[in-house]
Amino acid sequence: MAYLNVYDIKHHAMPLWLKRSIQVFAALIILIVIVFIGLAIYVNLNKKELLVSINKELNRNINGSVTVGAMEPTFLKGFPGVSVSLKNVEIRDSLWKIHHHSLLTAKDFDISVNAMALLRGTIEIRRISINDAEAYLYTDSTGYSNTSVFKKKTSATPESKEESASPAEIRRFDLNNVRFILDNRKGNKLFLFAVQDFSGKVDYPSSGWKADVNLKTLVRSLAFNTKRGSFVKDKVLQGRMDISYDNDLGIIEVKPNILNIGDDPFIIGAKFNIAKEPTAFTIAVEARSILWKSASALLAPNIASRLNMFNLDNPIAVKCIIDGDMGGGGDPSILVNASVKANKLTSPGAVIDHVNFSGVYTNNFINGKGFSDANSAVKLYRFSGTYADIPFTIDTAFLHNFEKPVATGTFRSKFDVSKLNNVVGDDMLKFTKGTADLKLHYSADLVNYKLNKPVLRGVVSVKNADVSYVPRNVNFKNTSITLDFQKEDLMIKDIRLQSGRSIVFMDGSIKNFLNLYYNAPEKIMFNWNMRSPDIYLGEFLGFLSSRKGRVVAKSKGKSNVSASQLNQMLEKGKAAISLKVDRVHYNKFLGTGATATFLLSDAGLFLNDASLKHAGGTVKLNGSVTQIGKLNRFAVNTVVSNVSIRDFFYSFDNFGLKSPTYKNLRGNFFTRTNVSGNITAEGKVIPGSMNGTVIFDLKNGALVDYKELQSVGKFAFPFRDLNNIVINNLNGKFDIRGEKVTINPMKINSSVLNMDIEGVYSMGAGTNILLDVPLRNPKKDEDITDKKEIRERRMKGIVVHIQALDGEDGKIKFKLVRKKDKDKTE
Repeated sequence: MAYLNVYDIKHHAMPLWLKRSIQVFAALIILIVIVFIGLAIYVNLNKKELLVSINKELNRNINGSVTVGAMEPTFLKGFPGVSVSLKNVEIRDSLWKIHHHSLLTAKDFDISVNAMALLRGTIEIRRISINDAEAYLYTDSTGYSNTSVFKKKTSATPESKEESASPAEIRRFDLNNVRFILDNRKGNKLFLFAVQDFSGKVDYPSSGWKADVNLKTLVRSLAFNTKRGSFVKDKVLQGRMDISYDNDLGIIEVKPNILNIGDDPFIIGAKFNIAKEPTAFTIAVEARSILWKSASALLAPNIASRLNMFNLDNPIAVKCIIDGDMGGGGDPSILVNASVKANKLTSPGAVIDHVNFSGVYTNNFINGKGFSDANSAVKLYRFSGTYADIPFTIDTAFLHNFEKPVATGTFRSKFDVSKLNNVVGDDMLKFTKGTADLKLHYSADLVNYKLNKPVLRGVVSVKNADVSYVPRNVNFKNTSITLDFQKEDLMIKDIRLQSGRSIVFMDGSIKNFLNLYYNAPEKIMFNWNMRSPDIYLGEFLGFLSSRKGRVVAKSKGKSNVSASQLNQMLEKGKAAISLKVDRVHYNKFLGTGATATFLLSDAGLFLNDASLKHAGGTVKLNGSVTQIGKLNRFAVNTVVSNVSIRDFFYSFDNFGLKSPTYKNLRGNFFTRTNVSGNITAEGKVIPGSMNGTVIFDLKNGALVDYKELQSVGKFAFPFRDLNNIVINNLNGKFDIRGEKVTINPMKINSSVLNMDIEGVYSMGAGTNILLDVPLRNPKKDEDITDKKEIRERRMKGIVVHIQALDGEDGKIKFKLVRKKDKDKTE
């Protein structure tokens, strides 16, 4: 390596051009230093005069006062220009003593001026730096503003041209730790920004200016209407802004750029038309991916409080445009567009999955009615989602009038009805198969943002469904139904119910259905027309059983409110039914051509004007079955005409009688009954529970193969036909009291014998029946036609007195008694 020493430098001559360049550069540096030192000496020696000049420049267009507490030169900060630091700067308007709000107070106000202009005796401000300050733009309730401190420009007169100068052009500016407040008492507006950094540079094209700005500020308040609260409250706003002013149009424009509000990036742009009085503004905000809660937190409380009742799990895309003015015109116009895809919506009472829609919010739903909650609306387009695994769509949904919200839309869905178990719970109605197809247009008030008293128009169709009514253990299969909603009323059509072998076709209506469903489901009245080829009553005995306690079902995203209302309707509602059935089956009973009207309610079943054909005759009845605790209480009035007594007793299991049975009976039976009692959940009469009266008439009757009578008669009447005892006419009255049936005095005239009978027949213990049986053979009187003579001859001759009592084996035993013994028993 070669080393250069002093000798080398001396003996190697520097090129002449380089020497001259160094000399010129050194001379310029020395000149600048001399000028700078000269300026420094000048400023320092003329501090008071310069302060007066600066105050004069600052007060040039001021309608009030600008005061500067002190001025200090800061040469290095402004080099190569001249900089001064103004301390305790304050700007007041002419009415400051009334409202006491200074337009500007600044502890440190640094100004950099053009050095060459300063030498010419003029002040040109090139840079302003404001630190630890507060700018307070105040407007009182009358509309007066302290910004009137700035005089309006007037045309310069020839005399004043020398005094006038072009407005100071600020090339650069810095604001640090500055509070900006816009307090408009007339317009109820309050903007408060704690500015940490607001800096940039300004260019001046042919008309207006352009500024490239860096901003970081904490938004304490952005209230366009203080009665509604603040937007973007307590959020940090940070980013770069490109701002321009068109002097001809009087418009300040903030070009769209990315600004962070809190942790979320937004594209924000704005326009302010200061040529208008009051200043009009338009602010556009766009977030391409933001969470629902984060977006809601940026809005005014009157909007956020409603939005916070909902939530979307995944980010959404939102655009918002705010139009208004700085005057007293009330709320600004707000228009929000949102796009939601593949999301999950949580709302009061429901969770909806797979949500997609485009949404619009506006507070100017009807032009000319003001920007208010009452004129606010949400519009949802192409809404789709799934509720409890049930897919649905809403072409267009509207929610308007936020003071008294009303929702409208058209709801469509097609799904497997087994998914309804997720909604109503499979502890009440359990669906196992079938399809449902819905198309409903709804209009409803919203209470706490849940549908209330909706008005519906449209059709719900269910086909081929299997469903169980769990609380009563009643099952239906291959069920179909069409629900036609006609505003307040519900028309029910094309119903097919099948339970076991029973098939029922129904149609009906419910007046004022929706109002009652949401307010008093227990008052709903179903009006049904029912027809059926065959009904097996035993398959519906579940309605007689005690209702199973209901456990609130846990299901996917469902509210139990609707299920509770449905449960109330099914259990407490009433049904008025007009019935026509070809064949009615109940155990051994078969009736044909049945017609009836009855009322079904939570109190029980009430039957009116029932009529059917049975056993060759007719049966008419009225009655009721009511549930008292675990018991089912029945009361029935019947008129039976000309039925086969054998078939009649067979159909009803001998009405609990052990003897005689239907096998022993022949004839045509007529009866009127008024009987009450208890029956089991299986439809069996509870022994000993019956009370009432039975009046009967038997024509062309016969007692066939009655063993108990044969056992006695074979000794008393050995030559008479006891196998077939003919009874041409028999009438009587029974009083039923629990297990005991009181047989009122009754005359029996038969082919074998005549008898008078009375006493008590007991289905348990306590049978005591007395019979007076003349031994005279009735056949001897067959040729007598005189009824009076027949009655007189009826009890002639020997009369046997027989007492029927309980036997030890539980069967009735007959014994002969003497007349006096019989009288004693009476």
